[in-house]
Amino acid sequence: MTGSWFTDDEAYLFGEGNFLYGFRKFGAHYRSVDGVNGVQFAVWAPSAQGVSVVGQFNGWDPHAQPMHTLREGIWEVFVPTELAPGSAYKYSIQLPLVELRIDKADPYGFYAEEAPGTASRVWPLEAYAWGDEKWLEERTGRQAFSQPLNVYEVHLGSWRRAPEDNSTLGYRELAHQLVAYVLEMGYTHIELLPITEHPFEGSWGYQTTGYFAPTSRLGRPDDFKYFVDYCHRNGIGVILDWAPAHFPKDAHGLAYFDGTPLYEYEDPRRGEHPDWGTKIFDYGRNEVRNFLLASALFWAEEYHIDGLRVDAVASMLYLNYSREEGEWVPNQYGGQENLEAIAFLRQANDMLHERAPGVLTIAEESSIWSNVTRPSDAGGLGFDYKWNMGWMHDTLSFFKMDPLYRRTNQRLITYSLSYAFSEKFILPLSHDEVVHLKKSMIGKMPGDLWQQFAHLRLFFGLMNAHPGKKLTFMGGEFGQWREWSEVASLDWHLLEHADHRNLQRFVRDINRLYWWEKALHQVDDSWEGFQWVDFQDADHSIISFVRRDAEGENSILVVCNFTPVPRHGYRVGLPGPGRYDQLLNSDWPIYSGSGIDNPFPLKAEAIPWQNSSWSTIMELPPLSVLYWKRVAGPERE
Repeated sequence: MTGSWFTDDEAYLFGEGNFLYGFRKFGAHYRSVDGVNGVQFAVWAPSAQGVSVVGQFNGWDPHAQPMHTLREGIWEVFVPTELAPGSAYKYSIQLPLVELRIDKADPYGFYAEEAPGTASRVWPLEAYAWGDEKWLEERTGRQAFSQPLNVYEVHLGSWRRAPEDNSTLGYRELAHQLVAYVLEMGYTHIELLPITEHPFEGSWGYQTTGYFAPTSRLGRPDDFKYFVDYCHRNGIGVILDWAPAHFPKDAHGLAYFDGTPLYEYEDPRRGEHPDWGTKIFDYGRNEVRNFLLASALFWAEEYHIDGLRVDAVASMLYLNYSREEGEWVPNQYGGQENLEAIAFLRQANDMLHERAPGVLTIAEESSIWSNVTRPSDAGGLGFDYKWNMGWMHDTLSFFKMDPLYRRTNQRLITYSLSYAFSEKFILPLSHDEVVHLKKSMIGKMPGDLWQQFAHLRLFFGLMNAHPGKKLTFMGGEFGQWREWSEVASLDWHLLEHADHRNLQRFVRDINRLYWWEKALHQVDDSWEGFQWVDFQDADHSIISFVRRDAEGENSILVVCNFTPVPRHGYRVGLPGPGRYDQLLNSDWPIYSGSGIDNPFPLKAEAIPWQNSSWSTIMELPPLSVLYWKRVAGPERE
């Protein structure tokens, strides 16, 4: 067998960092050469003295299948053997300068052994027959900014487990159970904590070794394709958490892959992450950048993923992230910005938007970096959305305090509107907020048992009406008391109790309102979709505001009472004349509320109040959120 598996053009593009479909040549691929069936292997290891492919098929003998290199440090070999799907293999690498070999998993491997195994497995990606054509055709429109985006964040290994032995369910079982639940609850998307292969379960997938492999803990690659396909066929989008900020030091992984710092920066002041004990990618090296770009495109192309949420973006942007003076190296201009990482993020976003139209990119970016969601050609990073970490922090801080002290801290609940339209935001209540002794969502809420549930309903109701798309982590929607653990199922048995069932019902109802009412989702990035009625009544801890749709035809008045004291005969300014029908009251008995209500629609009165020419009197229940919809009528202008 002569000749190279790579063309000259492909090798050249890889060397300059633009071989974006590298996953079609690197890794293990079934093919036929001169009428002989076998598997083609290819790996990049420029400093290796020699490379062999070893596996079950050759008794793991490093001398049986030596690879050859022709260009750009790429090693390749065709193995004329009918390997069954799932056959295990590794690359045996002869290190430079020393008589020592190390065995490495395939960086481009499509399937991996289940831990504690560390080998890669051969798998034919093209075998699965997709059925989601309609979803893909409609995806760009479905995921447009004016459409609802309400994300249910899930760790697949712990959302639900087999009750008899706590074993994990597979991708296919989870597809049917999870999709049915998400549809019932009214979410639009599922976001998965990284399902990319990872050796340490406690990393939740964020310390990735297999950037092209769904974890084998839950099944085979085709099983995960079925999961995505089934979501799409039922109208649910799938977002994948993706971790290009760092990678673990496990011996079989990317670290010192060919005996040299290949994927990571050589200088530990740039190449070591002090918080996580991991390696940092060398974003300035063309082939490394190519590897990550190919991974991003791979999930969109091969697995039809609808969005990538990029983890730990702030750690990529700053050279001094979590480092003291003297522990970091400035860029060429003396600054703290990682110019190479910035260029990579822009390139990745531009590439996905060009080659995978409709696929969203989302930044988990916790600093004050500006223009994260501005196009790259206008000086931004090019993401579609940014997590609004400031809103999350301030709102949680406000809700956790005793209501007695809220009157002097109301700014925590209103300040987010001073920057709400500076980026295209997602409001996140993620897994990070219910681990490491931070307490569960219900556990954060103050007061007695009734007040805790009332607080959480109020929190979710306020979040649902605040500008920005939505993300909530599993378990919070029914008030799980226990902090989340990756090794146990959610506490579904809590739904045997009325308070938990009624909280779940409340979340379902506000999710559906968010979907149905354009005023709650259509204009999230400008003041045209939001108007304060009053944010100054700190003495009573009450705020009120209006959400509007793009045409301004539909208005929803939202009133929040952040104290356990009911307010009788409370006057509220209105955006105009007419009748106001009540859409939601978090204090209704069906939600375990006290039942204080406004039994009839409200009628606007021509009494100026709170900078409005119109106002009305209403009953405000304790710890409540109320939604009122303005209805056309003879009194409406």
